[in-house]
Amino acid sequence: MIRTVHVRSAALMATGLLAVACGNSSTSTSTSTVTVTGATSGSPTSTTATVDLPSLLPVPAGNQRADGPDPVGENGIHKHFLVNGAPTDVMNAYKTTLEGGGWSLTVQNSGGGGGGGGATYTGTNGTAYGVFSGGGYGSTTDIDACVWPAKPADTNCGQQN
Repeated sequence: MIRTVHVRSAALMATGLLAVACGNSSTSTSTSTVTVTGATSGSPTSTTATVDLPSLLPVPAGNQRADGPDPVGENGIHKHFLVNGAPTDVMNAYKTTLEGGGWSLTVQNSGGGGGGGGATYTGTNGTAYGVFSGGGYGSTTDIDACVWPAKPADTNCGQQN
């Protein structure tokens, strides 16, 4: 038996109680879905929370254009950003923005020279897994950002269908 429990009303009630307790009348909503899978009583069950993937992809400073989100394999999403700024500076700033948003990142590669450069970061934010790769030349940087609910078998960002 598979049951889906929407926790929106619980979140709204909790937000409403918090707003009343704090004297703030404005509330914001987000939808979380919890899927509970199991059989009859006595059988083991598992719980999986749905991650709001778009909210985990911040827009970089100096962004000119954003494309996506587009679906990628294993329930992930891909976004592309075209950013004004030198590649090394843009990628360093984006890394700082991601870390400020709760990402724990590993630098896979980073470099620059002769007016060009780039970097690739991988990391986790809760159960979500992300790959952030960018580079360019002069004052233009392209960033491909992919996020999955959990680490996928294939982590090629922007090259999955």
